[in-house]
Amino acid sequence: MTPIGFNKPYLSGKELTYMQEAIQLNKISGDGFFTEKCHHYFESNMGFKKVLLTTSCTDALEMAALLLNIQPGDEVIAPVYTFVSTVNAFVLRGAKIVFVDSCSDSPNMDAKAIEPLISLKTKAIIAVHYAGIACEMNTIMALAEKHNLFVVEDAAHAIDSYYENKRLGSFGHVSTFSFHETKNIISGEGGMLVINHEPFIERAEIIREKGTNRSKFARGEVNKYTWVDLGSSFLPSDLIAAYLFAQLENIDFIQQRRMAVWNHYNTALQPLKKLGIQLPHIPHFATNNAHMFYLVCQHANERTNFIKQLQAHGIQAVFHYLSLNKSPYYRSLTTENINYVNADRYSDCLVRLPLYVELTPNQLNYITETIKKTLL
Repeated sequence: MTPIGFNKPYLSGKELTYMQEAIQLNKISGDGFFTEKCHHYFESNMGFKKVLLTTSCTDALEMAALLLNIQPGDEVIAPVYTFVSTVNAFVLRGAKIVFVDSCSDSPNMDAKAIEPLISLKTKAIIAVHYAGIACEMNTIMALAEKHNLFVVEDAAHAIDSYYENKRLGSFGHVSTFSFHETKNIISGEGGMLVINHEPFIERAEIIREKGTNRSKFARGEVNKYTWVDLGSSFLPSDLIAAYLFAQLENIDFIQQRRMAVWNHYNTALQPLKKLGIQLPHIPHFATNNAHMFYLVCQHANERTNFIKQLQAHGIQAVFHYLSLNKSPYYRSLTTENINYVNADRYSDCLVRLPLYVELTPNQLNYITETIKKTLL
């Protein structure tokens, strides 16, 4: 069996054609023909109020922190089990991060644990939809309204996912998505800011254009543009947008194939539950977009040996995040020593399996049979 990598970026068919078309249009910088097509797709087909493509989800999060006017001393509540970009964007503005543990049955933040952490300094809650599975958004939005807080959805994993029939990314005042090559819909690098809070729309355009009102100038709304606010260069090249648009045209097929892979894993690996190994949990309020399939081993040594055994059989599986409160940088910021029991368990025990469009039935059978022989 040819070695099976963890991820393989998918080429749907027209990516190179559209990139060539962008070159022929003689505008490959930001906000070109394909950027506008992507914007229109997300606003018309997915119903987002306003979207802006960015060079990464990290940049979209940094835009969110600027839009929320995060200042030194503000507190931001976020899951401790997440990628560093989720919180780094707010630390850059001087915020103190207040961490929340994961749920016992899911790596998502425990919404029931948020309210005791809210203080007079709290400015925002960052909800990360791990593996594309929704956080408990009714609880989070109710807390935000009660305490006059902003909500940012880090929906990096969550394209085409829903909470109670409402699309993820449409709850928060602002939301962010990723089109990194490991995501469902990709452009190599790339991201998107969704603005659901109308008062933020005009300023978001300014922040994205280096703090200038250049977008207004491009639309003929002003006769010159100038520096009016903080900002940076968050626009992706139209070549990136061209690649992304080809993916969007094939989103139904991509999602169908990923779901087939996810369902194969879920069916074939059910016997592992009797060993105490945890499989993904999909709450009744959430849909599954097949972003990832993971297993949670019983302890760190089991995970280490499991990954090594798969590697010996030519299968690349990987672990994921480490609890951010244990990171060297965060430890340099605080003397707090809080244990996040559930997040630490995922840090020590979670394993991600290969999941991409072009995995064949033979490869999937080989992976699942190898897993069962290794663990059962």
